[in-house]
Amino acid sequence: MSIRNLLPLLLLGSLLVACGDSRPSEPRPEPRPEPRLCNGGVQLCDRAYDEVAYATAHNAYSNEQNGFIGPNQQYDVPRQLADGVRGLMLDAYILDGEVLQYHALPDLGTYPLVSTLLEIREFLESNPQEVVTIIFESYIDGDEMAAVFAEAELTQFAHPQAVGSDWPTLGALIDSGKRLVVFTDRDGGARDWYLPVWDFAFETPYSFATPGDLSCEPNRGDPSHSLFILNHFLTQTFGSPELAEQVNYNPLLEDRIAECTERNAKSPNFVTVDFYNIGDTLLDVDVMNQ
Repeated sequence: MSIRNLLPLLLLGSLLVACGDSRPSEPRPEPRPEPRLCNGGVQLCDRAYDEVAYATAHNAYSNEQNGFIGPNQQYDVPRQLADGVRGLMLDAYILDGEVLQYHALPDLGTYPLVSTLLEIREFLESNPQEVVTIIFESYIDGDEMAAVFAEAELTQFAHPQAVGSDWPTLGALIDSGKRLVVFTDRDGGARDWYLPVWDFAFETPYSFATPGDLSCEPNRGDPSHSLFILNHFLTQTFGSPELAEQVNYNPLLEDRIAECTERNAKSPNFVTVDFYNIGDTLLDVDVMNQ
């Protein structure tokens, strides 16, 4: 074929390239929205607060990183929360005019309560789909506690709950912005968010020295209450990693959860342990929430 005969074909090809294909393109599918997660699970968003299990750190402030002698945890509260702990047992005392956390004796270590509350606030601000619970053993009154919460600017996250009313779902707590539930054994009700723990919950005993001492019998609180605190730690003067090694692993832990569920006709909400990073606590709580 001569160059003269090729020219019309070349011109037509150039025109098609310049104009592009005139056929309508297929619409691109809309990207699928990311599933909503509440405390890490899609299935938890529609569950009431008292239908969910929470890995709970006993004496969460008493940890190696905060310099305590005979601590109950290895890691500090920010690490606990990052690892999946959602319940924090804290103590509160006043010493020399400051609200401090310590266990029985300040000589074993102290940590300012406001510092822990600031750490919790930072976690809540950075993780808007998470619900956290504090259970206080308190030796201060409600006004003193409210002042520390105000100093930490944490009150805005605290959920008010009336005794006898139904708990909202995790999704509802998250939507409201009130994603911190605060219980206390002293002066509960001094604020609508400062909840008297034994009006809402019951617990097992907590003074266990050996695995054979573990009991599912009710201790404080009425077993008719909807929240169940399973105390699962050993104490021989102090807690220790060696003691946690004896009780934090399956099958003992999962068997006790099952036994206490049957004994009390209620699955535990707060599985409370020393050294949560030893053993199967986080795994078992995930299984309970499936």
